[in-house]
Amino acid sequence: MQPFVEAGQVAEVANAVKANPKLGQFTVTMSSQSNGGVSVKTRTETTVQGGVADNSRVGKFQTIGDEPPAVLGQDKGLSPMEYALQALAGCYTATLTLLASGKGIDLTKIELKLSADFDLNGFLKFNPDVRNGASEIRVDIHVESSNASQDEINALIGEIPNHSPIYDLFTNPTPVVNRIV
Repeated sequence: MQPFVEAGQVAEVANAVKANPKLGQFTVTMSSQSNGGVSVKTRTETTVQGGVADNSRVGKFQTIGDEPPAVLGQDKGLSPMEYALQALAGCYTATLTLLASGKGIDLTKIELKLSADFDLNGFLKFNPDVRNGASEIRVDIHVESSNASQDEINALIGEIPNHSPIYDLFTNPTPVVNRIV
């Protein structure tokens, strides 16, 4: 099977960022608007890398978010929690792929099952001891390789917390600045 990402590509990007650290700095922008009920329509906007704006993704991708009927939604799309899990899955997949490629590990399969536990008693403020958000997120990870031992795969998976930006976002406080415009 062809590698998920060529090792040379990973090294090329790493060398470019090492030579010019500003290239590693990104700003991702999205815009959202109400889509009726509790639904939201979101689209990609300008991306800035190394101080240079890139408009090639403006409006290129659009998502619909909603809630299931049990939470007064119309089930038009993934719920915000499901999008959060999808973001984590996407980041885990990218992180594992890039780390493996850099180590010469040929991955043949990455499968993830993600679960998040949350309680509306926190959101509805019925119980001050219950969080608004998830109380726990679990990720079951299955990785196969054509040339790595199970110990090497386990070590690769063990590196996720040290590299995954979305893992970092979920596990470390990140300021969210609400600005009225």
